[in-house]
Amino acid sequence: MADDNKHIDPMGNESKSTDIRKRKRNRKAQKAVKGVVQGRSFLSWDFFKRNAVYIVAATIMTLMYISNKYVCQNYMKEVIDLKLELENAKTDCVNASAAYNSQIRESQMTAYVDTMHIDLTAPEQPPYHLKEQ
Repeated sequence: MADDNKHIDPMGNESKSTDIRKRKRNRKAQKAVKGVVQGRSFLSWDFFKRNAVYIVAATIMTLMYISNKYVCQNYMKEVIDLKLELENAKTDCVNASAAYNSQIRESQMTAYVDTMHIDLTAPEQPPYHLKEQ
């Protein structure tokens, strides 16, 4: 009659190794739960030593994310400011063009010539165009 704790491996040999492994796993799990409940196992110095590379990598990636977000926000603010400046420049250009066009109108030019007392007159008839035959 075979012992209940024995296990037959693929070769046909009986062993107690699987049962021993199960007991060790159970003890480790109990120890881990006990440590977490007592508050010393999860964030112990050993935890930080084992996971130092991951902790440093996560910290660096977080800082890179924050700095990238900051840079993007600054660029977006600059774009908004430049759009506002462009709109102001367009408005100034339209105003300057309107002022220039009003000054070079024929009636304005005639009034300007009269105020400056220059002997210039506008012709009453349009110019003649000669055609070759």
